[in-house]
Amino acid sequence: MGLISMQTNSETIVPSLQLPLEDNNGNELDPKVKKYLRGDGANLEKLKDKKLKGQLAVREQLYGKSAKAAAQVEKWLMPSEEGYLEADDLEKTWNIRQDKILSEVDILSSRKPFDLVLPDLGPYTIDFASSGRYMIVAGRKGHLALIDMMTMDLIKEFQVKETVRDVVFLHNELFYAAAQKKYPYIYNRDGTELHCLKEHGAVLKLQFLRNHFLLASINKFGQLHYQDVTMGGMVANYRTGLGRCDVMQVNPFNAVVGLGHSCGKVTMWRPTSAAPLIKMLCHHGPVSAMAFHPGGHLMATAGMERKIKLWDIRKFEVLHTYSGHAKTLQFSQKGLLAMGSGSRVQIWKDTAGNQDYSRYMSHSMVKGYQIGEVNFQPYEDVLGLGHSQGISAILVPGSGEPNFDSWVANPFETPKQRREKEIHSLLDKLPPETIMLDPTQIGTLKPPRAKEQLTKQEREAAMEAAIESAKQGSNKKKTKGRSKPTRMQKKKQDEIVKAKRPFLDQQLREEQQLLNKKPKLNEEVQLPLSLQRFARKKAT
Repeated sequence: MGLISMQTNSETIVPSLQLPLEDNNGNELDPKVKKYLRGDGANLEKLKDKKLKGQLAVREQLYGKSAKAAAQVEKWLMPSEEGYLEADDLEKTWNIRQDKILSEVDILSSRKPFDLVLPDLGPYTIDFASSGRYMIVAGRKGHLALIDMMTMDLIKEFQVKETVRDVVFLHNELFYAAAQKKYPYIYNRDGTELHCLKEHGAVLKLQFLRNHFLLASINKFGQLHYQDVTMGGMVANYRTGLGRCDVMQVNPFNAVVGLGHSCGKVTMWRPTSAAPLIKMLCHHGPVSAMAFHPGGHLMATAGMERKIKLWDIRKFEVLHTYSGHAKTLQFSQKGLLAMGSGSRVQIWKDTAGNQDYSRYMSHSMVKGYQIGEVNFQPYEDVLGLGHSQGISAILVPGSGEPNFDSWVANPFETPKQRREKEIHSLLDKLPPETIMLDPTQIGTLKPPRAKEQLTKQEREAAMEAAIESAKQGSNKKKTKGRSKPTRMQKKKQDEIVKAKRPFLDQQLREEQQLLNKKPKLNEEVQLPLSLQRFARKKAT
C-alpha cells in the first residue's frame, strides 16, 4: 500500500528519499553496497605522486558514499527480492516438480497456478496487460475471454464465431485487438466491437508498441502494417518479399519489429523505412520462434533444423548454439528463457552471468497436449501456457520483477489513476521516427559527412559556371592609362585562369592518386602457375 500512497500524494516522495547514509545494520547492507560499487578500489599505497594520490582518495570516498546511498534507497523503496530455486548437492533444480514448489510457497502464490481445460475451442493464445493483472485468452475457434489474474474472476467472455489467430492488449486492459479470419478487430473491456481494420487483411500475428501507440501486424501475404491507434491513420505498409510469416516479436529496448521467415532469415523493421534495417541468416531451415531479451541486446531464435541460437544484436553474431526444438520462445523480466515444444516446457537461466544459458526448470503437460505459446506474467513468478486443450499457469521462481513502479505499471490502480496514466502516456507518445536500432543516438549531434566526390560531368559544369561568372565580372574603372582595352582583356584572362585553377589542381591530384594505386610490375612478381605460360620471355 506504500507504493499506492506515493502515487496519490506526490509530496510524500521527497522526504522519503532523504535517507541517512549511516545505518546500524551494516552487515545487511554490505551485499547491496558491493553491487553498486564500481569494481575494486585503486591501490593508493603504491602511488608516489601525492597530488594524484589525494585526488584518487577523494574519488574513492565519493564512490563509496554513492554506493551506500543507493543501497539505502534499495532497502527502503525496493524491499522485495527475487528468489530462485536452490537445490542440494546431488539434486537438480529441473527435477523439482510443481507440487513440491506449491507445498513450500505462501498461500497467495499457491493460488496462482491453474489448469483450464477447454478441448473444443483450442488451441489457445494468451497475452498479459503491462501491469500483469489481466490476461486475455483467445481460442482458435472464436473464443475470447478476459480474466482478472489477481482475483481469478472472469470479466468478459464471448464467441466471435470465426477463426482467431492472435490477440494482444493495447495501451491498457480496456482495449485489445484480435486477429480474426479476414481482418483484425478491436474490442473494449465489455466485448463491444469498436473497429474493423480492413486494411491489414488476414493477419497472422499482432504486436503493440506501447510507447508509440502503434499496432503492428503481419498478414499471410507477408505484408507488414503499422497503424496509429490514437488517430486511426495507417503509418506504414511494406511488403517483406520473403513470403508467408507467422513469427513476430518486438524488441522492448528500441521498438524494432523482428520477423522470422521460412527461408531461415530474420529481418528487423521500423515504420519509416521500406527496406529492413537488418537482414540476417540465422538458420538453415524455417525460423519457428524468436524472442528478445528485456535488455534489448540479446535475441533467441529457434529453427526447424532443431537448433536454438543466442545472438548478440550489437555485433550480430552467434553467442551460443544449443541442440533442441522450440515452437515458442519468451524471455521473462529477469532474463529467464522459456521454450515450449510438444507437451513439454523448459526454462533456462543464465547462471554464470556470461549469457550462457543452462537448464533451470522443466514441466511436462499431459501427454497429447501441444503447447502453442508461452508468456510470462509481468511482476509475478508465473508462466502462462496456451496449448491445444486450453490454458495453464505454472510457478517459475525468480522470473518476475519483485518491485513494481506505480508510475509505470500499477496492478492496484484505480479508474482515476488509470485515466491520469492514459493522459500522461498520450502526452509522452513517441513519433515513429524515434524507432531505430540504437535509440541512444536520439538527441546527439549528427557526425559531419565526408565530402562527396563530384563526377566528371559535374566537375566540368562547375568549371564552366566559374568561367562564365569570371567573364561577366565588372571591372572598376581606374585612373587614366590603367583602363585601356588591352589591360582590361589581360585582366579578364587572368580572372578566367584563376577560376579554372582549383578544378585543374583537383584533376591533377586525382590523376596522381590513380597512378600511385596502379600495381608496379617488377621482375620479382611471381605469376600463378596457370598464367606463367602467358608471361613474356626475356631475350637472351
